[in-house]
Amino acid sequence: MKKRDYYLLFFSLILSLGAGAAGSIFTSANILSWYDFLNKPFFSPPNWLFAPVWTILYILMGLALFLVWRQGWHRDEVKRGLKLFLIQLGFNVIWSYFFFGLHEPRLAFLEIIALWLAIAATIISFYRVDKRAAWLLLPYLLWVSFAAFLNYAFWQLNP
Repeated sequence: MKKRDYYLLFFSLILSLGAGAAGSIFTSANILSWYDFLNKPFFSPPNWLFAPVWTILYILMGLALFLVWRQGWHRDEVKRGLKLFLIQLGFNVIWSYFFFGLHEPRLAFLEIIALWLAIAATIISFYRVDKRAAWLLLPYLLWVSFAAFLNYAFWQLNP
């Protein structure tokens, strides 16, 4: 790797983990208050599981971003992939705001559908640039699929 690549890797990881930190502002403030009092579906994971899973996913996202970004801005497919990545990252943070910040599971469910579509589009776009990057995002898509199902259940159990 070149020196430039180390900077790109560092920034890619910081960008992804930073989005997680931004979302956690809404989450951590509401876990012990609002969230703990919700009716939860039987398949809801324990609270302690979310932080390590999301940390791993944000690291994988950062690595995927790095693999695409290092291919250079001059390529249109790289630009498209980076734009889609930023869009899905924004949706990721907004979901935390809707669900935990606004206490709106219904609105969060609608938003997580948009997030899922943005992740899928990012995977397709990344696949055209670096197949490894697309594969690194697959666990994220799977987790968000589960999260969407979980979000829907929260909405139904807490009208």
